[in-house]
Parts: sequence; C-alpha cells; structure tokens
Amino acid sequence: MWQRRAFLKAAGVGFAASLMPRQLVALERNELVFASSVQTSSGGYGAVLLGERGDLIAQIALPDRGHDITISPEAGRGVVFARQPGTFALVFDPAGREAPVTLTSIEGRHFFGHGVFSPDGRLLYATESDFEAAKGVIGIYDATDDYKRVGEFPTYGTGPHEMLLMPDGVTFVIANGGIETHPDYGRAELNLDTMDPSVAFVDRRDGHLVGQLRLDAGLHQLSIRHMAIDARSRVWFGCQYRGAPSDSPQLVGYATADGEIRLIELPLDTLRDLRNYVGSVAVSADGTSVAVSSPEGDLLVAIDAEGGRPVLVETLRNGCGLAADGAGFVATSGMGEMIGLAGAERDRQKFDFAFDNHVLRVG
Repeated sequence: MWQRRAFLKAAGVGFAASLMPRQLVALERNELVFASSVQTSSGGYGAVLLGERGDLIAQIALPDRGHDITISPEAGRGVVFARQPGTFALVFDPAGREAPVTLTSIEGRHFFGHGVFSPDGRLLYATESDFEAAKGVIGIYDATDDYKRVGEFPTYGTGPHEMLLMPDGVTFVIANGGIETHPDYGRAELNLDTMDPSVAFVDRRDGHLVGQLRLDAGLHQLSIRHMAIDARSRVWFGCQYRGAPSDSPQLVGYATADGEIRLIELPLDTLRDLRNYVGSVAVSADGTSVAVSSPEGDLLVAIDAEGGRPVLVETLRNGCGLAADGAGFVATSGMGEMIGLAGAERDRQKFDFAFDNHVLRVG
C-alpha cells in the first residue's frame, strides 16, 4: 500500500483524520489517488481527489476553469492553475484544515495552466506570459510567506506551457509553445506565421539558460506543449500543429539535456487519427512506456519508450488526461469517463462531472 502512504505524505499529517467517515472509507479502499480539475454537472468548476476505484475522496470549488494541478508533500499544499489566459491559481490544503487561498497574477501577466514546487516545497513556480512583450516567464512564489510573488525569470521563448523539474532537482525543462496570445484577444493566436517553439532547460537557482532545442525550421508551426520524463531522463513531448489542416506532421518526440531532439515516426493511420493535436503526455511508473492523448481525435496511444513504437491504440471520446497507474495508465475524458490503458486493468467508470485536460497521480 505504498501508494496510499505516499499520498498521505503528500496530503500532509492529519489528512485522514480530517475526512468524513464516508471519505475515509473511500481512501482506505484505494491504493492510488488521482487529482484533476473538473466541470460540474451544474456548469461550475472545481477540482477533485479520486481513488483508483472511482471513490470521491475530496473536492474544492474553483472560480473558473482549472487546468493542471501540482501537489507538494513538503509544503503540504496543492495548487490548481487556471487555464490560459487565466489570472488565478488556487492554493489548497488537501487535509481541508485551512481555507483555500487564491493567487492573482500580477499586472501584465497571466498564467499558462502549469507549475511545480521546488523539491523542499518552499517555492512555487508557474509558467506565465509577459503578454505586452510577448515573452514567457516563470513566476516565483514564496510558499513560506503566503505565496508572495518574489520574482521571475525568462523561459527564453513565447507561450510557455508545461514545465517539469528534471531528476537532478535543479533543472527545469520548459515547453515554449511559440504562440503569442494577449488577453485583449482572448485565446486568439497572433503569430502563427512566425511561431518559434522550443524546449528550454533552465537552472531554477538563478534562471540561467542551460540549453535550448528546436525542431527543424520547417516545423516552426509545431507547438510543443506537454511533456513527461522517462526512465532515461529523456523528455518526451507532444505537439499541436498550427499549419494547414491538410498537413500531417509527426507530433511526438523526445529531447535530452545533452542536446538531442527528435520526432518519432508514428504510423500514418495513427498520426491521421491524432488530428494534429496531442493534449497530454505521461510516462508509466517504471519509466519504460509513454502515453499520449488527443481529445480532438478521441485517441489514446501507448508507446514503447525504448523502441519509439506504438504498442496500443485505443479510442476514448474527448479523452485527454493521462497518468501512470500500476503497470499502465489511467485516462480521463471530458465526457466524465475514466479507463485503464496498456496494462492497467480497471472497469470503465463514469462520473457526474467532466474531467479537464490533465489528471495527476498524487504521491
């Protein structure tokens, strides 16, 4: 039951004691716990903690649509980031002992839906946009001082989306999607002809650029968005193509801190069914398999990380969220479904809320 113990560590001391009897039974029935932003049946927004059996363990309300979630066992807090170009991030206590705290982006910035804690839980980092300058930044928040914003450093690109902390605990890898947006124009994409996506490796201690990788210039409209790190510390990424719909470029690849970047060759029928859109990327618990999703194509693909070849293709209507689940993955959908993929044996579960684009395995 190490997974449940890991969750309780992440949630903080006293989490189990804070639960109502029904919720405590739900926690005790489940080895794995997952977190996701959701849209409720009444049209509101929230975030939930779910057991692997589908039991609802806890939930919080959000002021608007959330995107990704990060949780720090050291800080004893979780954070839900607003979907871009949102201006809020909600800090919550998984144990429910303290009321959630809403962070508001500073003037001239908005959130991009993703972020991470430092290994010691003392700092929170979030991908943000300096939208007047059309440049990406990482906002830095002091978790020991009411999440006061204490600085920022550049992402060395435009439109940063997901960021991850490399296994060394020092280096961030950032997916610069390359797309300029501005709150005055909603989610309109303003620079499709001059996009410049990249994968940037940045030292979190002082923000200096360790390395930056780009695909061929002819693929400049291939926006790099989501990532996961495999057992060999390769950064797998998924892309969303903003060129002609009739084009069908490869969408999945990996990058390394020592300077390699490449796209793998997915079969043409799989590539066609992804419909030029990868919405989430995950790596299995043992780091040997990669999964990607396309809510546009209703498709989930599991890939052997060593050989770079698909080992399973499955359909899930509006499926996007992916997380490691035992031997395989769990996948969630905007239709409120959760299923197992690539070795994760589970019944298809249906909920009375719609999952947003990401699901996090807690702990």
